[in-house]
Amino acid sequence: MLKLEKVTKHFENVHAVQDVSFQVGRGSVYGLLGPNGAGKTTTIRMIMNIIQPDSGTIRIGNGTSGAVDSRKLGYLPEERGLYQKRKIREVIRFFGQLKGLSLKEAADHCQVWLDRFGMGDQADRKVSELSKGNQQKIQFIVASVSFPDLLILDEPFTGLDPVNQMILKDIIREFRDEGKTIVLSTHQMDQVEKLCDHICLINKGQVVLEGDLASIKEEHGDQQIEVRFRTRPDKIPGGLFKSYHIRDNILRGYLPDHLPFKEVVCRLTDACDIDGIARYSPSLEDIFIKRVEA
Repeated sequence: MLKLEKVTKHFENVHAVQDVSFQVGRGSVYGLLGPNGAGKTTTIRMIMNIIQPDSGTIRIGNGTSGAVDSRKLGYLPEERGLYQKRKIREVIRFFGQLKGLSLKEAADHCQVWLDRFGMGDQADRKVSELSKGNQQKIQFIVASVSFPDLLILDEPFTGLDPVNQMILKDIIREFRDEGKTIVLSTHQMDQVEKLCDHICLINKGQVVLEGDLASIKEEHGDQQIEVRFRTRPDKIPGGLFKSYHIRDNILRGYLPDHLPFKEVVCRLTDACDIDGIARYSPSLEDIFIKRVEA
């Protein structure tokens, strides 16, 4: 559904995106991740055909590189772009018609979406009268009003309370189950773990990690351990960890690649009062920090 091949973009002396490649299939929620300034927004803008890559190709569906059918593509930007002085129904209908819907279709879809978010009785309110969270709902509705085949969401959970986050996650899963493609860019790693099946981590304009999320977590869990102490140790034997932290008598750390797990167990048991030692599955946040700081 979406394929990037060696996409590169420079701005003067800045390599914003360098040889970025990934592919997102139908019926998939794909996490596009990275720290601030990593190149995510530039990548999204190239997918949207807002700016052109210096080299490489971007294909959506069976279209040629750079071709975008706006009726089949929805985009929720991190910055809101709503007409504050207009009524909610007017804004949604307007963007629906821009997506190729008839006035009746836009009106019907508007009501369906407002009802879904519990705002069916607020259609005649002005956008400026809404809370930050409710404006975020309208921004999502505007992006999704045509039920697009490809939906790009940049920080979609901003300002939403837990109930509305749950509603939005349910909608994303429904889109996925209908065979649509969703690209999710967010710093909320817990939401990525709940929703995404594949991820791409970009840092300094380059892909540093890409693939199936479950496989990535399994791969990065091999050299991570959790140690539970009966009493907090005064000192940890040297050379056992690349890095670690201790909280509430629990140590979590990364082992050197060359060091066998059994040797770590023996040395810790000899030196400390241990209650238990086990490998643990890292969170996506752990992996994110490790790869970005590498």
